[in-house]
Amino acid sequence: MSIEQQIKRVTTKSVALLKKKGIKISALTAYDFITAKLLDEAGIDILLVGDSLSNVFQGNETTLPVTMDEMIYHTKAVSKGVKRAMIVVDMPFMSYQLNVDEAFRNAGRIMKETPAGAVKLEGGRRIAETISKITEYGLPVMGHIGLMPQSIHSYGGYSERGKTEEEANEILEDAKILEDAGAFALVLEKIPARLAKKVSASITIPTIGIGAGASCDGQILVTPDMLGLNTDFHPRFVRYYSTLAKEINKAVKAYIKDVKKGTFPSDKESY
Repeated sequence: MSIEQQIKRVTTKSVALLKKKGIKISALTAYDFITAKLLDEAGIDILLVGDSLSNVFQGNETTLPVTMDEMIYHTKAVSKGVKRAMIVVDMPFMSYQLNVDEAFRNAGRIMKETPAGAVKLEGGRRIAETISKITEYGLPVMGHIGLMPQSIHSYGGYSERGKTEEEANEILEDAKILEDAGAFALVLEKIPARLAKKVSASITIPTIGIGAGASCDGQILVTPDMLGLNTDFHPRFVRYYSTLAKEINKAVKAYIKDVKKGTFPSDKESY
């Protein structure tokens, strides 16, 4: 039996073990019960209830509009479909930026009102004190550096981060600072692969990459992207593992045709 098969429920301890053994960590996003159930049954290690639900579930242009109540609602739905995966929840914009105490209260609310295993915060050294406070009281925190979607307006776009020597050094330093602050893992988003490799080798906690090359300890994608549901968004780091948008379109057209012709439902499909 493999190490992964021995893990009945993924926890911070499990994630640390996977990095130690050199076993890659798989992660995807989930926002609803049925998707979470399918991903969990397939063996995914981490399910992120991401604030990306603002984009792919609510249809917003950025992640900024999503609220604490909405994150908690979606986490409750996701958790009902999960038996093995670790559920990590994004803390939404303005739920942790104002001050440390409010951040701690909001993190505590997520962990109290849902079966989540951890929360995730975007930011480097400026949120180190916040992470220290949250983890000090036993609430696991996943960090997130590189491209940070909640800061998209300050960037002016979704361009790659860490391309300059100065920014690369800042990201490397931030990774170490967040590890020292108590983060159990770090998401590295849209940074050069060589930088992600350097970061991953410089810290003991796992790195989860998205657009950050193959040297990270794990990978995450937004599920509607990798399933080919969100066809309007296809950056080069997204690999289509299916083309569900086409399949759904085909299925719905077939259903419409049968309804219009009166061939659905058949006698066997009627009471």
